[in-house]
Amino acid sequence: MPQKIIYLKDLAEPWRQELTNREMIEYPYYATLDDVIELKEGKDILLRDNEGNKVSYVPCQRLMETVFQSWKEISAYYDALLCSIDDAVTGVNQKGEIVTWNQASEKFYGYSWKQVMGKPITQFFEEEAIVLKKILKSEEPIRRKYNQPITDVHVLINARPVYSNGKLIGGISVERDISDIVRLNEELTNTKAYISDLENKYEKNRIYDPFEKIKGKSRQIREIVSLAKKVAKTDATILITGESGVGKELFAEAIHNASPRADKPFIAINCGAIPASLFESELFGYEKGTFTGASKEGKKGKIDLAEGGTLFLDEIGELPLDLQVKLLRVLQEKRFYRLGGNTPIPIDVRIITATNRDLEEMIEQGKFREDLYYRLNVISLQIPPLRQRREDIPELLSLFLEEFSIKYGTTIPKISSSVMSVFLQHEWRGNVRQLRNLAERLIILSGEEKEIELRHLPSSFQKGLEEMKKEVPLPVLSVTNDEETKIRLALKKTYNNKSAAAKLLGISRATLYNKMQKYGIQGGSKSSESVND
Repeated sequence: MPQKIIYLKDLAEPWRQELTNREMIEYPYYATLDDVIELKEGKDILLRDNEGNKVSYVPCQRLMETVFQSWKEISAYYDALLCSIDDAVTGVNQKGEIVTWNQASEKFYGYSWKQVMGKPITQFFEEEAIVLKKILKSEEPIRRKYNQPITDVHVLINARPVYSNGKLIGGISVERDISDIVRLNEELTNTKAYISDLENKYEKNRIYDPFEKIKGKSRQIREIVSLAKKVAKTDATILITGESGVGKELFAEAIHNASPRADKPFIAINCGAIPASLFESELFGYEKGTFTGASKEGKKGKIDLAEGGTLFLDEIGELPLDLQVKLLRVLQEKRFYRLGGNTPIPIDVRIITATNRDLEEMIEQGKFREDLYYRLNVISLQIPPLRQRREDIPELLSLFLEEFSIKYGTTIPKISSSVMSVFLQHEWRGNVRQLRNLAERLIILSGEEKEIELRHLPSSFQKGLEEMKKEVPLPVLSVTNDEETKIRLALKKTYNNKSAAAKLLGISRATLYNKMQKYGIQGGSKSSESVND
C-alpha cells in the first residue's frame, strides 16, 4: 500500500474544510487503485481508504507535475547510464526504427545521434548484419554472439526483446568492440607462422637436435625426451599434460621439428585465449560472403595453414563442448568444412594437444567428451614439474642468467650457496617459467653486483628460507667435524647436484669429486658428471 503525509495547504476545497473538521492535519492515507474516484469531469481525483472514508483530494495539475518530474529524473539517470557505458548501445522500436543510440555507438559506427534517431536501422546497416531485426522476429535473447556489422568492425553482441505490459515494443543490443583483439590475433598468427618458417629454413642448414632447447639432465626429463623422440617419427596424435609453465609448447615444437613433417608449418592455437564465438572461424576459416564485412576472398583457418604439418591445440581443456564435437568429426573423417561452405576439404595434419587440466575428471563432470579424449590421447606425455627435478635448477638458472645478462648488457653474476640452497628447496608452482622470470628480475635488481645474495630475492623466498632453517641440515654442516657427513648432507640437501653441493661446502667441484672418491660416495668421479651436475 502507498503511504503519504497530507497537509491542509496541499488540499483543495471542498475537502479542505471537511478534513479540517475531522482534525486530519497530518493524516497518513492508504489506498488502492480501486479507491481512486475521478471528480470534476476527470480533472481531479479523490482517494478513499479501505473503509470508504474520504482521505485526500489530489488536483490533476499536481499529479501531472509529479509524474513529469519523475519522468525527467528517470530520463536523466538513463542518459547518464548510456554515456557511461563503453559498449555501443542500440535500441529499436517494433518497426525497426532507432530509438536509442549512445556515444559509443556514434564512435563505433560514425553516425551521430541526430542522424539516426527515428530512422530505420536498415538505412545504416545491411539486413543480414542486423541482429536486432532477428530479435524482433524470434523474440529470443542473444548472448555473446560474434558479428561484423560493418567492414573492419568486429563485435560481441548481447541483445534481447523489450516488452511493455506483456507486449513486444522493440529490442535493445549492447555491442562490445573486439576489433583490436581480432586484428592482433591475426597479426600474431601471421607473425608466428612467418617466424616458424624462417626458423625451419635456418635449421635446415645445420645439423642439430630438435630437443636441444629442452634443458635438464634429471632422470625424469631424460625419460620424457626419449619417449618424445620415439613418437616424433610417427603421425600419432599426442596429448601433452603438465602444470602451467613446464614447457608443453616447447615439447610440441621439438616433436614437430624431429618429425618427417619438419619442413611443413607448425601452427599453434590457444583454445583458451580466443572467444568461443570466434574460435570456429579461426580453426576452420570461412568462405567469401559468409557474413557482412568478411573478407571478399574468404579466410583460411588454422587447419588450412597447418596443411602437411602440425596443428598444436594448447589448453584443449578450455574448448567448449559444441566445438569438441566438430573437432572430433574432423579427426574421424579427415576432412572439414569452412564456415559458409558446402565442400568438404580433406586434411593432412598431425594433431598435438596440451592441457594443464585433468581431462579424466572433466569427463566425469560432463565437461569434456570421452570419445574425443581417446582420439587425442593415443600417446600421452606427462611433463614433470620443476619441483620433481630440482637437480636441473642450477643448469636452467645459469642459462637464464646468461640470456638476460646479454639482453641487459650486464656481467653474469654468481649465485651464492645460500641462494642456491633456497632455490633447491622452493616449490616452484610456476615451474620453469617462474624460474626464468625470477632470473630476469635478479639480473635487473643486482645491477653490476658480482654475486646474487638473499637480499635480492622476493619476500616469498625469504619465507622459504625461514622454513628451511628449521630443517637442521645447514646448522649440522657448520657444527659437525666429520667431513664425510658434511659431504653427504650437502649432497642430500642439493638433491645430489655436485655444483650446488660444492658451493654449499665452500670448495671447488674438483675438490668435491676427490673427496667423494676418498669416502666411496657414489658418483665421485668426473666421468659420472652426466646426470647431476
